Amino acid sequence: AKELIETLPDDARRAVETLAQNQGKLPWAAFERQFGMVREAGPGRRDREKLHLKPISAAEMLFYRALLARAFFDTEHGAQEFAYMPEDLLEIISSKGEQPFAPTQDEYGRLARPEERAHIIPTNDHILDDLTTLLAALRTGQDEDAYTLETSPRFARDLSLAARLIGKRDGLQRDAVKAHLKLGRVEAFAQLRKIWRTSVDFNELHQVPTIICEGEWTNPVIETRETLLGFINALPKEKWWSLNSFIADIKAQNPDFQRTAGDYDAWFIRLREDETSLRGFEHWDAVEGALIRYFVTGVLFWLGFVDLAKGEDDGDVKAFKVHVTSSRGSSPAEAISTTEEEIASQKDARNDVGKIIVSSNGLMTVERHAPRAVRYQLARFGEWVKSKNPNEFKYQITTSSLEKAQTQGLKVTHLVGLLAKFSETKIPPSLGKALRRWEVNGTEARVRHFTVLRLTKPEDLEALHKSKAGRFLGMVLNPTTVEIREGASQKVMAALIEMGILMENEDASHQ
Repeated sequence: AKELIETLPDDARRAVETLAQNQGKLPWAAFERQFGMVREAGPGRRDREKLHLKPISAAEMLFYRALLARAFFDTEHGAQEFAYMPEDLLEIISSKGEQPFAPTQDEYGRLARPEERAHIIPTNDHILDDLTTLLAALRTGQDEDAYTLETSPRFARDLSLAARLIGKRDGLQRDAVKAHLKLGRVEAFAQLRKIWRTSVDFNELHQVPTIICEGEWTNPVIETRETLLGFINALPKEKWWSLNSFIADIKAQNPDFQRTAGDYDAWFIRLREDETSLRGFEHWDAVEGALIRYFVTGVLFWLGFVDLAKGEDDGDVKAFKVHVTSSRGSSPAEAISTTEEEIASQKDARNDVGKIIVSSNGLMTVERHAPRAVRYQLARFGEWVKSKNPNEFKYQITTSSLEKAQTQGLKVTHLVGLLAKFSETKIPPSLGKALRRWEVNGTEARVRHFTVLRLTKPEDLEALHKSKAGRFLGMVLNPTTVEIREGASQKVMAALIEMGILMENEDASHQ
């Protein structure tokens, strides 16, 4: 057997090595894609054409030398067709330490070069703040464009679903939200990471921003996640690693990591940019490659497992570094985790130390590390204001925001109590007075836009009031000036023409 294998051409020998490195068995589609097809032929055709003398591929050469067989085997996903080496033959060529094959590579990729890690992006726990923002937005009915997230809306929403903070149909789960927001940052962060590890509802493939997944097919969420974590955990910790080489090596050596049957036509996936159909192995980079990139630069980064680096400040991520987060073992399940000891050691370092400041004009500024439950409540009392400081959240108290809070059962006394307890400074007296007056009297001042008509003679205004356009006139501001109701300028203009007066519409000329 050894002599036969040593006389094989290079491509056929690599095929034997690949089978041996995978315990003698590979999905047929994957094997055929890498080493060529075996032509379908019955006994008559084989006798006439002597196919064994003219093999068209490495796979066909092995098949006619009885080094390769083809059959269906049961798997956890059902019956699947495999290319395999008969067990007795595999045992012979693997025995007595004479196996002529190199061991399977444990690490995919290479160390990052200095120019690939010139600009470092440290990981963080800002997903906690994104979830607070999202939950408050859902509670107050905010539009998506009213707030921004540092991670991604789909990632934050799917993680909220996995954590049962929101329901697929029932909306906000208030008891769960309350319990989550009461946790310290380190404890809440560890809880989210644990939930992510075991969730079947959190589907990384569906979150990849460059593709759209359609149809009723399902992908193996947990299995794919564990496989990718296995690849990640085989890498040296605290070393910068090239992301592009990592992806390229997986494509070359283990391309079917999420499609164990090697079938690249069964899933309906489109490119988001131009709706190109991504069926077939030729689109591996757009699907599997994009998934690996998102898994590292998105999911693992946002959940605090890796740092990222770029070659240029505004360029793409070129490298990543895996953190050592546990010393309990080397399996994927143990290497990426957070221990109870680590939570206890970090509790006092980052928990709920941010300031809350309220100004006399009603602007509330909440620093990132302020208690999340307090920010969630303050967000319900104010209009959301974009902040130039990424570590601050701003909310403006207005009559409309107070009215919205009132419809949800909140009172001004709740807001005053929150500010009195958690604000870095006392509530400005003028703001306190304004809040108390609003609670008693409601809105006492309003600003609105309206159109004003100015005439040169008071008698023309009197005549206009008596015309059929009189019903479109509002408050008289002085003997020659009157308010025109919204949308009625053209009707008033027509009435003035009938009176022999031409009107210039300055609003239209300024548009």
